[in-house]
Amino acid sequence: MRAKTRRFISMIFWYTLLILGALVCMIPLYWLIRSSLMDMAQIFQLPPIWIPSPVHWSNYREALTILPFWRYFLNTSFITAVNVTGALLTSSFVAFGFARIRFKFKGILFACVISSMMLPYAVTMIPTFIGWRILGAYGTFFPLTIPVWFGGGAFNIFLLRQFFKSIPKDLDEATIVDGGSYFRIWWQIVIPLSTPAMIVVGLFTFLNNWNDFLGPLIYMDSEKKYTLALGLQLFKGMYNAHWHLMMAAAAVVLFPAIVVFLIGQKYFIEGITMSGLKA
Repeated sequence: MRAKTRRFISMIFWYTLLILGALVCMIPLYWLIRSSLMDMAQIFQLPPIWIPSPVHWSNYREALTILPFWRYFLNTSFITAVNVTGALLTSSFVAFGFARIRFKFKGILFACVISSMMLPYAVTMIPTFIGWRILGAYGTFFPLTIPVWFGGGAFNIFLLRQFFKSIPKDLDEATIVDGGSYFRIWWQIVIPLSTPAMIVVGLFTFLNNWNDFLGPLIYMDSEKKYTLALGLQLFKGMYNAHWHLMMAAAAVVLFPAIVVFLIGQKYFIEGITMSGLKA
């Protein structure tokens, strides 16, 4: 009985600690939603008002109409969809080669791919920009969508390679005996068995592109091609800022990311856990 009592008390303690930690982490989200339902005077009032009164639902309508929000939404959705598709296809294809096919210098090539993760984006930013400008792609979506179709990213390759190595190779041999090719093994066997890891890659790619600010800032020269991250900055003028409208627009922008994560969180945890089972 004493052991059960200690276990019960320990469980209550840890759950209480987790709940308190979750509440602390939720404060910024609550502050965002709370500010989106206030006017400018209430946002900066001291001591701070935690519950809006009155509630200004009109902030959302005004935030979505004062700027071409839906154009920004379509631009962001297009870039994100293209990049998610490219990352899933190309990173899984490259990872399959490193995990299931034997060829010379495989270890050296994989080390080169992994070492590229240590190269900061700031180092390649200017040379990459000059290259795209020479190619005449400045002001288009090509610099934001084409690169992901050439490998899908070193981290994604590493993550999927680790997961693919945990799949029994007997399936490969059985497919080859039946006359199947490596392409068939990748597409019909490995990919369907790697749903958790593929969802992890899709989630990371979605969040990185949905919230990307620096890429569109560098390459977009027209407001018609702005993404949501750039559009939010337009609420800040030279002399003032519409903080209540910015908060309302930010809440709308944040909503799809939360929904996508909640849908895939089960596979997200499973994919991250299983990807490190076999080196």
